[in-house]
Amino acid sequence: MEDRQIKLIWDFRGESAQNTAKHHKIHLEEYILVQKLKLNITGNLTINDMHAIAYLVVTESEMIFVRDALKPHRGEVYTAKE
Repeated sequence: MEDRQIKLIWDFRGESAQNTAKHHKIHLEEYILVQKLKLNITGNLTINDMHAIAYLVVTESEMIFVRDALKPHRGEVYTAKE
């Protein structure tokens, strides 16, 4: 059975939320390479003028390791349709 994919999410709020989320995504991309994670799915999304997110998708088997290392604000099951 294949691992579920988990989307780990960091929320950024305030006037600089979009820039912070974009910058955080760069660090997530670097982390994927250094840790040799199975997936290479990241992104950032503007929710509104004062809220943006950065996210990293990991396999369920890698989730606890990455969660403990990077301390995301929340997570959810990821589907590729997003």
